[in-house]
Amino acid sequence: QVQLVESGGGLVQPVGSLRLACAASGSIFRINNMGWYRQAPGMQRELVADITSGCSLAYADSVKGRFTISRDNAKNTVYLQMNSLTPEDTAVYYCNAYVEVSHLSHYTYWGQGTQVTVSS
Repeated sequence: QVQLVESGGGLVQPVGSLRLACAASGSIFRINNMGWYRQAPGMQRELVADITSGCSLAYADSVKGRFTISRDNAKNTVYLQMNSLTPEDTAVYYCNAYVEVSHLSHYTYWGQGTQVTVSS
């Protein structure tokens, strides 16, 4: 079993910044992709950013130039630095990891979600 624990959400004013972190633990052989998704009320969950084990990056168009995803493989942790936040970024942010738990055995895991609210 693998657990993903997120931290760093909260309330921030427009144009402010937040940094999210997600630490994976448990029966991990190797972590391939790690990413962040978000879901606003009444909306579908959407990809925000993704990083591969080789550190190839992908971002949603709405966050390009404002958000930065990174990872620390030694700590099995992924980060999301969010700058220039707007009220449209308000959502529950979920961590996602595609984990190889043993040779050729892969599963996708999700964190419990952390609320990010951008409001004055």
